Amino acid sequence: MTVVSDASPLHYLVLIKAEHVLAELFSEVVVPPAVLRELSHERAPERVRHWASDPPQWLRVMAPANISLDAKLGDGEAEAIGLALEIRAKTLLIDERDGTSIARRLGVTTVGTLGVLILASAKNLLPLDQSFAALQQTSFRVRPSLLAALLAHDKHRRSQGS
Repeated sequence: MTVVSDASPLHYLVLIKAEHVLAELFSEVVVPPAVLRELSHERAPERVRHWASDPPQWLRVMAPANISLDAKLGDGEAEAIGLALEIRAKTLLIDERDGTSIARRLGVTTVGTLGVLILASAKNLLPLDQSFAALQQTSFRVRPSLLAALLAHDKHRRSQGS
């Protein structure tokens, strides 16, 4: 399955050293140039900038042919949504609320950083509790009660053997 990614999920997965799961979950991860620029920006953490300077082979950079989306989106979100529509990607990896809302309104399925980690845990690619703990050490914003609920659900799923 081909997915398009915005900067945020890549940024946080790289920070917690979990970006490798993308290659195992999806057949191809595509990003527009604006996303790579955001990941390479001088204000991005050094680990993220280093990763973006030499992206893995499973990451393909592709410019969208046309971008005509809501002006309140950043360049990365606008290009990612436009590219997802253009190449008919199965899923868009995105965390930003406005971008997620617009993508869904346009018929694009979205998954955020937490969703990627849950998918990876379900395939036994990483421990969800450790990934969430690492994520909480970054600037990622999430209600602790949501993480607790997701961890409880994951624990229940594992106890059921599925």
